[in-house]
Amino acid sequence: MPSDFSRLLVELGEYASRVPGEVASAVRFAGFLQSHPAVFERSHRSGHFTGSAWLVSADGMRVLLMHHRKLDRWLQPGGHADGDADLARVALREAQEETGVAGLQVEHGIFDIDRHRIPARANEPAHWHYDVRYVVRAGADDRFVINEESRALAWRPVAEVADQAGFDGSLRRMAQKWLAQRAA
Repeated sequence: MPSDFSRLLVELGEYASRVPGEVASAVRFAGFLQSHPAVFERSHRSGHFTGSAWLVSADGMRVLLMHHRKLDRWLQPGGHADGDADLARVALREAQEETGVAGLQVEHGIFDIDRHRIPARANEPAHWHYDVRYVVRAGADDRFVINEESRALAWRPVAEVADQAGFDGSLRRMAQKWLAQRAA
């Protein structure tokens, strides 16, 4: 098993230790990681790993969300690993590409995991995304640039995301998790 695969396996174990309510999900992710060498490639038709960023402002009070053009909903920046098993690097790369925010930094450890079904489209069958999410923090300059993948970008108060039912359930979960960590 390549070192990046091994590192992700260790990170998933650490995540399960920190978030006891998500042990079953972490075990599922670890099993998928070990199921096939191509789990970081889009060509792995049953599913593949993706990396996402819980992109917070320097003070941690706001999160940057994108209104995804294809999916027509507010989501966190993220995307396909495309062969890169270092999902923290993937999350950082996707956050930089999708937001244009300068000076982003990944904070240590997996923040959240989410397995979700992607519906079939054109020449692509339905498949699973095994999304591994990391906290990515903006610096003092949090100006963003909208790219072709987004209809809009917006800094939203984390507390608002946690409380509003109109947001995706996994966004609300991450917001609630973030607020709980800050309160501890």
